[in-house]
Amino acid sequence: AADYSIAAQVWIQAKAVLLTIVWSGVVSVIAYKIVDLMVGLRVSEEAEREGLDISSHGESAYNR
Repeated sequence: AADYSIAAQVWIQAKAVLLTIVWSGVVSVIAYKIVDLMVGLRVSEEAEREGLDISSHGESAYNR
């Protein structure tokens, strides 16, 4: 084990962590874009004004 270097091992692990972060970011952006194209990321302005409890679920969050 004369050619073993802890610094080399730490560098390999650091590169793996950075690759994982980049990979996660790229996959997240792709998933975000797919969802945006398929169903959209926002409700209509009218539904937002009415309240999402009523427009999305058909129920009221608070008794009036």
